[in-house]
Amino acid sequence: MKTLQTRFGEISYDPKKVVHFPEGLIGFEQLRDFIVMPTKNDDVLFCFQSVEEPHVAFLLINPALFFPDYRVDVRTDIREKLGIGIKDPHFILSTITFYQDNNVTLNLLAPVIYAPKTDRAVQIVSENSGYQNKTPLPNTTK
Repeated sequence: MKTLQTRFGEISYDPKKVVHFPEGLIGFEQLRDFIVMPTKNDDVLFCFQSVEEPHVAFLLINPALFFPDYRVDVRTDIREKLGIGIKDPHFILSTITFYQDNNVTLNLLAPVIYAPKTDRAVQIVSENSGYQNKTPLPNTTK
């Protein structure tokens, strides 16, 4: 086990359970390794904490919970990067941004595809999809 000092306090983690982003995240390409911090709803909310930069963490959620028609094509090349087959489980996740005015947005334009079987993840840009990077959550505005 290793430990990491984060803004959430000291976290112990198994280095064999680090999620690897082969290409990093958009705007954070240098960060490749993250731990998935536990949440109360394991398959709904994910917190990806950077191992390389302890002050960097991302909160992600399944956007289909709020946008049931949301679809992302997980192409063969993406599956190869993740090391998974067509039937292997994976999660389509969107980063969440919270604003001081209590608004919340999801990045539907650039989802993260996470494969727990291989502990790999990639962020893709859904070009020509019509999705936006700051999509307001329904009923979050005053």
